[in-house]
Amino acid sequence: MYFLYSLAIICYAILRAPRLLYDAVRHGKYFGTLGERWGRLPAAINPRGVPSIWIHAVSVGEVLATGALIPALRDRYPDHPLWLSTTTQTGRAAATTLGGVDGLFYFPFDLSPVVARVLDRVRPALFVMVDTELWPNLLRHCTLRGVKTVLVNGRISDRSYPRYRLVRPFFRHVLAGVDRCCAQNEESGRRLIDLGAPPTRVTVTGNLKFDTLTVPDARSPWVRDGVLRAFRIAEGRTVVMAASTHPGEETPVLEAFASIRRADPTALLVVAPRHPERCGEVTALAAGQGLETVRRSELPVDGDPRAAVVVLDTVGELATLFQIATVVFLGGSLVPAGGHNILEPAAWGKPVVFGPHMENFAEIAALFLTNRAACQIRSAGALEPALSTLLGDPVQRAALGAAARALVEANRGATDRSLAVMAALLPPAGGAPAGVVMPFR
Repeated sequence: MYFLYSLAIICYAILRAPRLLYDAVRHGKYFGTLGERWGRLPAAINPRGVPSIWIHAVSVGEVLATGALIPALRDRYPDHPLWLSTTTQTGRAAATTLGGVDGLFYFPFDLSPVVARVLDRVRPALFVMVDTELWPNLLRHCTLRGVKTVLVNGRISDRSYPRYRLVRPFFRHVLAGVDRCCAQNEESGRRLIDLGAPPTRVTVTGNLKFDTLTVPDARSPWVRDGVLRAFRIAEGRTVVMAASTHPGEETPVLEAFASIRRADPTALLVVAPRHPERCGEVTALAAGQGLETVRRSELPVDGDPRAAVVVLDTVGELATLFQIATVVFLGGSLVPAGGHNILEPAAWGKPVVFGPHMENFAEIAALFLTNRAACQIRSAGALEPALSTLLGDPVQRAALGAAARALVEANRGATDRSLAVMAALLPPAGGAPAGVVMPFR
């Protein structure tokens, strides 16, 4: 079975090679990363060859989810170096902003000789997978070497669940080798068990992302943050933020904003494409609508942006910029991309509008809608009326924002529950209290 899986990876890589080569030449992707992906890690990774903790977070969202977990692991396991791997370059960029890790590297190709070489170097006592990063060959080698493995913030989305079920006999073997699975919610816990995880190894611990958010002090002036020195917004200026947009979403956003701009000529739109390489395309779309447009990297310091549209072409600033928004549209939701994380604008008490496609965050979206903490629209045509209604009703904006912030504050604690699970696998030095976490029922 593992041989067929490895063969499938090789065939997939061959088929994907032309596209990967195009991205490498056109967008500069992958250059300088192949050595690490083939298991040749930098010399700075575990030069002393001591037992360590290896955390893997595929991209930006998963990296940010570790924001509270990594400092807690550092405190509990001071004798174990912490290594963080990512799959994407944007994830790597986000990881460089984290403190607490001893080194970064790109996740290796999941082929036996490659993962064996990485394990020889990293020598993990504990391997931590964030979200749903199940790599069969790596997990098999961890089991053979006695490396404890834990899935944290585990999530099986509506979109990925049917795909996993197609290969359930194989994934039953894979999940049998995972020592513990910490699921975000009851539904993901049930799905992990259905796919083959032993029920006694599955625990619902909650969503780590609630813990990574620092609930801001509304009394503190937003201008204190250096990132915001390019956004010294004039008092009373309307700011519409379109966060993590995908192809097919910018046009309805721009059309909606053009209508808003006619009613409020000073309104500002900040567009943050999900993939930074699309900034040129988005800038051209905005300019094509007759809107004065500028990239974030071109903004002068200490000035209110004079353009009507700012395209965010930087990585890692979006979470900070939510605080200047009057209303937020969450991208990936008007097109079938599964949606994105509501929590960052919610922590700032901002009213959030999203479309019908929130499959990857279905439970969080339902929680916000049930508590009247967000607004969902059914089509692109409903975006402009929804935004205009909120912009014209400060009472409704305040109510949505306050409810969103309250939900963030009420759903913390996943980090401590996940740590308790890990402590049962790798007891902390000095006998630090592990807490009690009940298995899934």
